[in-house]
Amino acid sequence: MELHVKQLSDDPVGANEGKSRPVSPPPEDVQALDAYSKAVTSAAEKVSPSVVNIEALHRGRSPYGMSPRLGGGSGFIFTPDGFILTNSHVVHGSGAIEVTLSDGRHFLADLIGDDSDTDLAVIRIHAANLAAASLGDSQALRVGQLVVAIGNPYGFQCTVTAGVVSALGRSFRSSSGRLIDEMIQTDAALNPGNSGGPLVTARGEVIGVNTAIILPAQGICFAIPSSTAQFIVGRLIKDGKIRRGYIGVGGQNVPLPDGVVRFNQLELNSGVLVIWVEPNSPAAQAGLREGDVIVGFGDRPIGRIDDLHRSLTEEAIGVRAVLTAIRHAEKLALAIVPRESRLLDEDAMD
Repeated sequence: MELHVKQLSDDPVGANEGKSRPVSPPPEDVQALDAYSKAVTSAAEKVSPSVVNIEALHRGRSPYGMSPRLGGGSGFIFTPDGFILTNSHVVHGSGAIEVTLSDGRHFLADLIGDDSDTDLAVIRIHAANLAAASLGDSQALRVGQLVVAIGNPYGFQCTVTAGVVSALGRSFRSSSGRLIDEMIQTDAALNPGNSGGPLVTARGEVIGVNTAIILPAQGICFAIPSSTAQFIVGRLIKDGKIRRGYIGVGGQNVPLPDGVVRFNQLELNSGVLVIWVEPNSPAAQAGLREGDVIVGFGDRPIGRIDDLHRSLTEEAIGVRAVLTAIRHAEKLALAIVPRESRLLDEDAMD
């Protein structure tokens, strides 16, 4: 039996019978697509001239001794006279920093200051009348808002990706061990080399500094909010570093027995077990011992190491405070005066 198949066609005379015809999207979809494209294009055109490529020569250790290695990332100019914001991990410990502008010019840069606790750094090139990006208000962001990431992934300069704000108020642990609070989570694609580049709104305002991706995940990327960057930048330009308090202990988070919590009327059911106390440190001078559990600093309850980090701000340096600890189920109030922090071993807490 012979089977005949005829393709349906909108052509009244059958001239296009058997041929597929492109289907045009509805006019409202075209308008929406145009609006999205215009927003991304406008943001990219406004900010891209301020985005730079950074190459940093680091002194690293190999099995054969000290040897240089080349690292790289992105950054963006935020003042017309050459101040550039980037990630600390891009330039920390570098012996030489070279910056390439979007117009192809090359400059050697000076490291003004970096802060590994927030993964931010400021470098400077000596040039004038540069295109500078403006920092916006990250606190005004909303989940679902369009954002654009600009950087140099794998050396491909001024690559633009777009996405949305996936979440706000995330916490992300920096290389120093401290938590960076209020992080922006986005699905705008980031790759190695994007570090230090700007995350911008449709208006072309920088509301984040791209810093990290979760490698096994898809579309989970993080940026340091501009509200944090604005605070850190001023301090780095002024002092070259961020001052923080230090008491000289190492510890770990531990749960507390319910009986200890009730008997001592504690607000939290966990604390920080003191693993070691540095000799002649503020903690040692206060009488803190290994095996004690820190449960309070000043008027703040301490349930985790991160709570203690947040308490040891610049304002705590040199100021007498009460450190509350549990020793053999007994609550102690120890007078302590934090000092200014300094570089410690990677296992050190504060």
